[in-house]
Amino acid sequence: MRRIGALCAALCTAGALGAAPTAGAAGVSAASVGTAQAPAGVAAHCPGGNLGGPATGITVKGAPMQKAACLPSLTTGTAPGGPLGTIATGHTDVSDWAGLAAAGTTNPTGVPGVQVDGYFPDTDPLQHSVENGWNHDAQFVLRLPASWNGKLVITGAPGVRKQYASDQIISDYVVAKGYAYASTDKGNSGTNFFTDGTTPGAAVAEWHQRVTELAQAAKATVGQVYGRAPARTYMTGISNGGYLTRWQLEHHPDIYDGGVDWEGTLLLANGPNLFTYLPTALANYPTYAGGGSGAAAAHDKMIAAGYAPGSEFLWADHYAEYWDLTQRSYRASFDPGFEPTGAPQDGYPFCQHGAIPAPLGRCDADYVYANRPAAHTAVGNVSLTGRIGKPMLTLHGDLDALLPIRTDSDVYNRMINAAGAGALHRYYVIGAGNHVDGRYDLHPGQLRPILPCYRVAFAALEGWVERGTPPPPSGFVPKPASGDVVNSCALPAAGTTGAGSASGPVRSGPTAGTAGPLAVTGPTGTAVSGSGAAPTTGAVSGDKRSLAATGLSSAVPAIAGFALLGAIALARRRRLRS
Repeated sequence: MRRIGALCAALCTAGALGAAPTAGAAGVSAASVGTAQAPAGVAAHCPGGNLGGPATGITVKGAPMQKAACLPSLTTGTAPGGPLGTIATGHTDVSDWAGLAAAGTTNPTGVPGVQVDGYFPDTDPLQHSVENGWNHDAQFVLRLPASWNGKLVITGAPGVRKQYASDQIISDYVVAKGYAYASTDKGNSGTNFFTDGTTPGAAVAEWHQRVTELAQAAKATVGQVYGRAPARTYMTGISNGGYLTRWQLEHHPDIYDGGVDWEGTLLLANGPNLFTYLPTALANYPTYAGGGSGAAAAHDKMIAAGYAPGSEFLWADHYAEYWDLTQRSYRASFDPGFEPTGAPQDGYPFCQHGAIPAPLGRCDADYVYANRPAAHTAVGNVSLTGRIGKPMLTLHGDLDALLPIRTDSDVYNRMINAAGAGALHRYYVIGAGNHVDGRYDLHPGQLRPILPCYRVAFAALEGWVERGTPPPPSGFVPKPASGDVVNSCALPAAGTTGAGSASGPVRSGPTAGTAGPLAVTGPTGTAVSGSGAAPTTGAVSGDKRSLAATGLSSAVPAIAGFALLGAIALARRRRLRS
């Protein structure tokens, strides 16, 4: 990321600290902004009251490296004629959040304040991140708006991204509301994150430590800067950030007042987890895509594993970019002994049965989690329980083709109820929602972005925690037939399926009538049955659309087999961006 140590004089002439944020984002020249003078508060740390140089007197406890800057705006974008945002000043990394928001998403701009970048101690031999010119993990970003609302938001990076990953989808929104904001890279990042630690699953276990470490340090820094501790602290995140939200509210409810979980990853020792459905996709998608005599049976196996009927149009893209890389890198962390000595720890891309001689390696398409007891132990060390201790709202798209809803949030919703915490939870199933909103740009007729629903849910959490206003009941949120679907959302109205329902929200969209309930085992070994979806109304095979209808026929030559080096090279170049 480009980092500007001392902004030029033009950048020092931004709008005054404490000015109200403006909606929208666009490019602007430095000459179009006005003079900044800082009142009390954050301004006390900006010498001369100017927004163009280092901030002074701010300390993040426990961080040996930290750099604080007074900025014209803490948001990514820049409104016409408004203060320059973090893209323009070099205080974000656009590549870290690419693809997470749909084009046309409207974000606020013009939020002056202080940004602190730094890292906590990390002694792992291999450091993965080079953000800010530091070859060091455990990096964080802390944003302190001039007009503070007295509250703090904490998040952890989704996928294997870094601390700037949620800048566009979470940070922009909350700092404009006046929140202080802190995000961590979780202590490791990149597709070789699994090399962290000395025991199976240690890389993921570190994520929890880093979030807790940041939350405690951020609270102290907020108290130092504003003269009082935050009145409310919320945990939130998407994908792995949602998993961390769940885990933090289970294990450290004393730190937080509530959270919003956006499609958090579910890891359970006895399943479901990534390893109970991704190998099925790797083994069967090429056959399905090939369109031959075995295509229907391969399709049925994928639906039975949890993938939603109606999500087939996403499978080619997910096979090429997500499924293989996710399975291999996470399996390398939790089960490094799967591959024989001398083979790559993360295996061979797109390897199909019989493609690698047994002494040289194994294929993740052949991975059978049930036969890997050591992996069960490693996953068990970071498993969720459902025992949340503070209010939490969950959102998940019913066309999520990376973390299928039937093997994830449907199950976690039942776990929360079984743990007796259902009164603290709401669960919103977003019709036509996928794992990342950027896919909406490719499939606007079939998908909808989840971000606007997330923002409504966050506001509902505020009302629930701070004013005692019950949030909308759990339920299904259909894609509207008209309107600005990218920037608007309405959560369920009263009278729909309520919170704490054992079955979860009733779906009326593409996944209604999916394959029957999944039988999985909970963290204590007890059965957790039912899918949370509507009862089956059709055959288990679901939507057997033709290859031509799903638009996959042109993709088959590029991705159908292990021997196709073009597809392998593509996946190696890409990064896991979930």
